[in-house]
Amino acid sequence: MNSNRVNGKVDEVVGSIKRKAGSVTGNTPLQVKGIAQQVKGKAESTIGKAQDIVRGANKETKARKNTRP
Repeated sequence: MNSNRVNGKVDEVVGSIKRKAGSVTGNTPLQVKGIAQQVKGKAESTIGKAQDIVRGANKETKARKNTRP
């Protein structure tokens, strides 16, 4: 797991807390900031997943090249 996935998950959780806090207190700007942070976190997490997939494919390709006679 890379740092984008970790940071993305943190942003998702913090954004969710802000959104819920804004909802409970009636603070619309806080709700909007929370939603925006959640979306940012999901995007960052998706980028991290894609990077992990590419890294895994690269490692697999290198391993296959090294095992050829």
